[in-house]
Amino acid sequence: MQPSEPTTDGFEAVAVASSAGGINGLVTLLGALDAGFPVPVLVVQHLDPRHRTVIAEVLDRRTELDVKLAEDHERTRPGTVYIAPPNRHLLVRPGGLLTLTDSEPVHFVRPSADLLFESVAGAYGARAIACVLTGTGRDGAMGVDAVKSRGGTVIAQDPATAEFRGMPEAAVGTGTVDFVLPLEEIAAVIRGLVETKRQ
Repeated sequence: MQPSEPTTDGFEAVAVASSAGGINGLVTLLGALDAGFPVPVLVVQHLDPRHRTVIAEVLDRRTELDVKLAEDHERTRPGTVYIAPPNRHLLVRPGGLLTLTDSEPVHFVRPSADLLFESVAGAYGARAIACVLTGTGRDGAMGVDAVKSRGGTVIAQDPATAEFRGMPEAAVGTGTVDFVLPLEEIAAVIRGLVETKRQ
């Protein structure tokens, strides 16, 4: 490998953010990724902390990937989806080590897509993909800036096709999004990016 080409190893992580309408969005996206998907997927979906969540079980039935709630100090594995638990920020460190924190909400939300994306940018640099799906508010917009500034790739759901436009619209508004796509096309683009870089 040439030192001047840091991305020839291929992508090492996909981070996804969603809020209102996100369960349907995640079912569509994750359901189109197969069991051989070669990198981990880290997910922030805003959840009501007052209720026990069944999101991992719901999504696990709809995709060939393994889906679980992320655990503190867990190391990521390819083909596995790690979901931030309710009311905990999810961060990743170099080498794929996950950290859960109870630090202050960011823009009134915990977990925060911004914090996940910023940690993914720091851990993986140009080998990261960040994706913003349907949701209200602006969570994820600062984070996609961070991913792009480190050379990563940013995807946003086309706000016109989103159940709730706020989050994807804020991401697109940063001017750092590489692909603006209807929900149904996002998984194919992610697969193409990950597989192309690995050939």
